[in-house]
Order: sequence, then structure tokens, then C-alpha cells
Amino acid sequence: MKKAMLLVACIMLCVGAINAQDLTVGSYNVRYNNQDDAQKGNGWNKRCPVIVNLIQFNDFDIVGAQEVLHNQLGDLLNGLPEYMHVGVGRDDGKTEGEYAPIFYKKDRFKLLSSGHFWLAEQTDHPNKGWDAALPRICTWAQFRDKKKKKKIWFFNLHMDHVGVEARRQSAKLVLQKIKEMCGKDAVILTGDFNVDQTHKSYELLANSDILSDSYVKARIRYELNGTFNAFKANQMTNSRIDHIFVSDKFVVDRYGILTDSYRTPKDSSVQLQVGDFPKEVFSMEADVRMPSDHYPVKVLLNYR
Repeated sequence: MKKAMLLVACIMLCVGAINAQDLTVGSYNVRYNNQDDAQKGNGWNKRCPVIVNLIQFNDFDIVGAQEVLHNQLGDLLNGLPEYMHVGVGRDDGKTEGEYAPIFYKKDRFKLLSSGHFWLAEQTDHPNKGWDAALPRICTWAQFRDKKKKKKIWFFNLHMDHVGVEARRQSAKLVLQKIKEMCGKDAVILTGDFNVDQTHKSYELLANSDILSDSYVKARIRYELNGTFNAFKANQMTNSRIDHIFVSDKFVVDRYGILTDSYRTPKDSSVQLQVGDFPKEVFSMEADVRMPSDHYPVKVLLNYR
């Protein structure tokens, strides 16, 4: 009897370990929809179904996305009926320009409040800050996690790709906002920060007393590449410019950079026999494609 009870206890512990993660969080720069990409075979119409499938397969509870134009927002929401979103276009605070939206499972989270601010000296209307080349925005939301009965704050942004001072000041601004708004609640910050782990604006966030890099804190890492690929399948980098920062209310179980790709058959492709495989097995010549010019980041979190 004791042996049976011990066996049951071990099984329960194993099951608990498998299902131990409380939250699956993602950050994904999906690349804005433009004609130049389409002419090179990387059009949004081809990439969108792959991105939708990737999000569903990885079963993200909440995702911060970047470079999402209004038509892309509609396409993603149509393909992801289990998700809702918050966020506005950075050019007019409504629908113009790129969004930095937060997608969340509507059955999992209750939205308590939400908003946005511009990464600039004047945070309440569309404008460029410091030495930035473009207007940049941060979207935020406060949720109640209905499953775990916890409150969490989620911030998502896209920092400037040119302005060094803008990135540094944007990091300070986000930390200030978190201090002012979030109290002792759990906080997650996602985004395309346009700097890797060696730069000052990254260090301001990673070495703060508020947030830590989930990569550094993770128990297990799956990192075959950095997070930028430029739509080039054979490009390799160690730079992580897309990050997920978390407050000390979370334990980071796993961190991964998802280097998924897909194939588009070449126009002249024909069925080819493959090596010594049976005659029923064939392949065709194809181009290797990336769903975006960035790879998404995925982390598995536990509440403390």
C-alpha cells in the first residue's frame, strides 16, 4: 500500500512539473507590411498565416508585438479569435502608423486598465523624442489573471533604431512609469529595444532594481541564434535585440528564441526523388523563408 501511494505521489509530482508554468509570454516584431518585402517573396500575405500558426501552436497567454500596421492588426485578430488586444498607432494615437499592441487570451485575463505613452519628452501625444528618427510608443495594460488570481502589468514597446540618446532616455522613462504605476504588482516588459545585451540602454533595464532580463534568469535556455535575421536564412548573430524583462514576482523557468522558418516552392520546381528513400517519398526545390525579419522570444514564467 505504501509503495502504491509513493508511486502515485511520484506521478503527481511529474505531472505537476510538466504543467508547472503559470504563464507563457512572447515578444514578436512581425515586420511591417510593405511592397519591397513582397517583391522579394516576403509579403505579409504569405507570412501572416505562419505567424498566426506559430502563436497558436506555442499557446502564448500574452504577446507583445511590434511593427504592426492597422491592416496587419485586423489580419492577426481575424486569425486569432481567442485573443483580444490593446494598443494604438504611433503616428496619431488612433490607427495611423505602427502599433506596439498587446495580444492576450480573453478567457485568461480580465483587462483592468490600459493606455500608452510616447517615448519622448512629451509623453501624451505623437512626437519624436530626443534624437529619435521616428515617433516611438509604449503600450501598457493592467490585467487580472483569472486562472491564478494575480494582478499583472504588461508593457510593450519599440525603441528607436537611430537615436542612442532616445533609447537611453526611453529606458529611464519606462522604469519611471513602472515605479509610478505598478506598486508591488508583477510586471512584464517586452519589446524590440534595437540594442543587444552589450549596450547601455539595455543595462539600465537589466541592472535596475525593478526588472531583470528573462534570458539571464532562465533555468533552461534554448538559444540557437540572436533575434534578428533580416529575412536571411543563413545569417547568424549573437545579438539579442528583442527582450522580455520581468520583475521579481516571477521565476523564469525557460527562455527560447524561436528560429522557425517555412518554405515556398520555386516556380520551376519539380518533384525530386530523395536519396535512397522509397519511390513514394519526394521533395521539390524551395526557398527558405522567415515569418519575419526578427525571431520571436518565448518565456515560461511562474509566479512567486
